[in-house]
Amino acid sequence: MRHTGIDTNYKTTKMNTLKLIACLLIIANSSFGQVSGNINFQSQVRYSDNNINVSLSGNSDLIISVKGLANIKADSYVAIFTVTQVGETTTEVNELLNKRVNAVLSEISNKPDIETYVDMVSFVPVYEYEVEKKIFSSKTYNEIPVGFELKKNLHVKYKSPDFLNELISICTNSEIYDLVRVDYFSDKIENTKIDLINKSKLLLQEKIKNYKQILGSKIDSTEKKLVDGFKIVYPVEMYKSYQAYSNSDLNLKKSANINQVEKSTTLYYQPIINKEFDFVINSTILEPVIQVLYEIKLEINRDKEIKVGSKEYYIITPNGDIKKIDPKN
Repeated sequence: MRHTGIDTNYKTTKMNTLKLIACLLIIANSSFGQVSGNINFQSQVRYSDNNINVSLSGNSDLIISVKGLANIKADSYVAIFTVTQVGETTTEVNELLNKRVNAVLSEISNKPDIETYVDMVSFVPVYEYEVEKKIFSSKTYNEIPVGFELKKNLHVKYKSPDFLNELISICTNSEIYDLVRVDYFSDKIENTKIDLINKSKLLLQEKIKNYKQILGSKIDSTEKKLVDGFKIVYPVEMYKSYQAYSNSDLNLKKSANINQVEKSTTLYYQPIINKEFDFVINSTILEPVIQVLYEIKLEINRDKEIKVGSKEYYIITPNGDIKKIDPKN
């Protein structure tokens, strides 16, 4: 049977496509704010598990737990830009950097709800190597000072998240490109904590009732311990990075020279998922939010029963002595 070239090309193309899809790699790493800043590309930044788990002694045979999660939209933001300037003299480097920073401050000073602060980071000399030539020996390289490097951080507080795009354009006009990070703040955190406590308390009472129906009222007379705790997670902690690319399936010799292109790293916001919580306040997330976690645990040791009427009573005499008494006498 004769095969046409069209069939062969189609099969080859299809196989190559499947291989490319199979080679798609998504490499997820811990990293990081609605705009998170260039700090996310530092591989040494690591964050621990962000879920909440308050600890108990672990000696009980029954633990009743309630977990709550609240998503809070930020009321204000602080963006931090790093400004670097190099010059031959201290006067020159100061004048050049201040000119760039002041141009930004002047342009945003008339914007509503804006506050600024300039933070000194470092001021160090810059060196280069000078070659010392000798006739009967190898070259000697000596470090010599050639100028100074000045670094400052520009902090800008604003309330509207849309302002950041405008701020970046303003900073770019002054050759300020390094957005270090964006921090999120909210005035609703304390009230949200109270809401989480109240909702968790009601759910815990409901769970206790259910356990009583299953295990009997013996729970009331057993030893109990109660613990609770909060955890707050900010957007800057919840960004992930990954690389998505496909490799060509080439049968190359081991001695072949391969020049690989640097793969682009993409960031995405990954909030704490609400599947492990008994309830969630503001469950729908459109933008990065501050997440407040709360857990309350009740530890019940049914092997230790509290005896009713086993209390001891003491009195303090006028002389300051403590004496045990029998309330029946």
